[in-house]
Amino acid sequence: MDRYSRQIRVAGIGTAGQQRLRDAAVLLVGCGALGTHAADALTRAGVGRLWLVDRDVVEWSNLQRQVLFTEADARAGLPKAVAAAARLREVNAAVEVAAHVADCSLAFLDALPAPPDLLLDGTDNFATRYLLNDWCARERRPWIYAGAVGSEAAAMVVPVGGPCLRCLWPEPPAQSDVGNCETAGILAPAIAAVSAFQVAEALKLLVGAEPTRGVFTCDVWRGSYQTLALARRPAAGCPTCSGTGYPALSAPPASAVTLCGRDAVQVDPPQRHPVDLDQLARRLGPVVQKLDRTPHLLRFEVDGCRFSVFPGGRALLFGVQDPLRARALYDRWIGLP
Repeated sequence: MDRYSRQIRVAGIGTAGQQRLRDAAVLLVGCGALGTHAADALTRAGVGRLWLVDRDVVEWSNLQRQVLFTEADARAGLPKAVAAAARLREVNAAVEVAAHVADCSLAFLDALPAPPDLLLDGTDNFATRYLLNDWCARERRPWIYAGAVGSEAAAMVVPVGGPCLRCLWPEPPAQSDVGNCETAGILAPAIAAVSAFQVAEALKLLVGAEPTRGVFTCDVWRGSYQTLALARRPAAGCPTCSGTGYPALSAPPASAVTLCGRDAVQVDPPQRHPVDLDQLARRLGPVVQKLDRTPHLLRFEVDGCRFSVFPGGRALLFGVQDPLRARALYDRWIGLP
């Protein structure tokens, strides 16, 4: 316990709190910037079991902000969950770290050996966040939302009983409305700020302390930090909090199918949403290559992959064969809710 002596001295933790951390299991969804910051801090804090799930691989552009990875990981194209787990085991061998290279789908969550004590959001898309929101409500487990883009970030604890993510946004916001780090960039200090809040709240929940209520927001470029109040919506407005329904659990997952002999994967969203290809072209124009808007589709190249996007959201990704990798690229660059 000498390893955690400075942490044990903090009011609210103590020896009993440290033991509760040691007995806890945490599922961290996404091993990108948010996920690697949180995983590193939780491992150093002595959480007993840490389960990582991520479907992507380490790239050079990750190294600016994703703290567990090295140039060797990027050269090898290691799966993020595998590379993160290897580094975390070097940080604290007493923590049981499990790496899952997979989609965080309903099937994955339901197949866990037992529901974790807490789930942390390190994802980059709202479809997965709403899945976590509804699954945790059904299983009566707390989770912590977090997101960052540009110099701004936000996070909130979703306790058992709410208020939940649907109380903040009844429907998933469109990716074009919230942006992402590919199109708007990201400052590493924004990740550090919001993950510090997220991990602090995680420690409080795991030791049995009262979490912060409301939505934490910050803009590290402007020096703005605040917590905004959030109340539960009425039962008619939030089926998740009322327990009358869990919409994300009944939504079919997006399909990703490898096309035989074509070095390509087709990604098809579960519900065909109208896609404004002109708006998508304007958003992606400054950051992709060989963008071509035709009367029927939008083509562009990025991350070593050629995209053909159709009005219903269906896309063909050429130069990739792994469906998990294709789904990650699709969410990164197209990002339908």
